[in-house]
Amino acid sequence: MTLTSPSRQGVPIRLTDERWLHIVEEHSELAGSLELVLDAIEFTDTVFEGRAGEKLASKKQPDDRHLVVVYREVNPNDGFVITAFLTRRLYSLEKRRRLWP
Repeated sequence: MTLTSPSRQGVPIRLTDERWLHIVEEHSELAGSLELVLDAIEFTDTVFEGRAGEKLASKKQPDDRHLVVVYREVNPNDGFVITAFLTRRLYSLEKRRRLWP
């Protein structure tokens, strides 16, 4: 199954079963948080530029951590999730170029 969520730029971002399995294997604290990951793409607080063309969507969580979803926009009609993780260290993201807002 493949789910999609639009980025702030309006690009549909795909989250495949394979990528979701990768995310929960590497970051087990996200198990059961599929909807949060999709919402973090569409309703992100901030989008930062990655080092290799990817984008990092950051969404603050109620426990003061930030859910970061790393994705790539291939073209205006397609993109895909690379990974997602929770962090308290937003300062490391803030060193990157802000793309949105």
